[in-house]
Amino acid sequence: MTTTAKPSFVRFLPAIGRWLLGLPLVVFGALGLFHPMSPPPDLAPQAKAFSLALAQTGYMMPMIGGVLLVSGLLLVANRFVPLALLLLAPFFVNSLLFHLVLEHTGIAPAAVFSALLVSLAWAYRGVFAGVLRAKNLPGPR
Repeated sequence: MTTTAKPSFVRFLPAIGRWLLGLPLVVFGALGLFHPMSPPPDLAPQAKAFSLALAQTGYMMPMIGGVLLVSGLLLVANRFVPLALLLLAPFFVNSLLFHLVLEHTGIAPAAVFSALLVSLAWAYRGVFAGVLRAKNLPGPR
């Protein structure tokens, strides 16, 4: 007699993670792209200087907003998810370091979003196997 295993709820976790990470990125990306905000006045002096320097370049904040928007849309649409995760990784590393070193008040959201990114990267770890291989041969396989 054979018994079939009931499908586990765990199979839905990557989709839930994609939506939990993707939707806020779409919102904050659209805000950053179409309505750039100035840094809050109560930031630590070094954090404010860093944020103002990024804003004064004229292109950095809209570029970050565009990357967040596009990556969030890719996550929500379940298209090119590994690419979206690779595009987001530098932003979240910088966000974590910014809050660890310069402005400690926003560390919780940065840690939650970074944890979502890492959990999604773990869920898609098979796709990243070639990127994490020390030596690769060029060309198609």
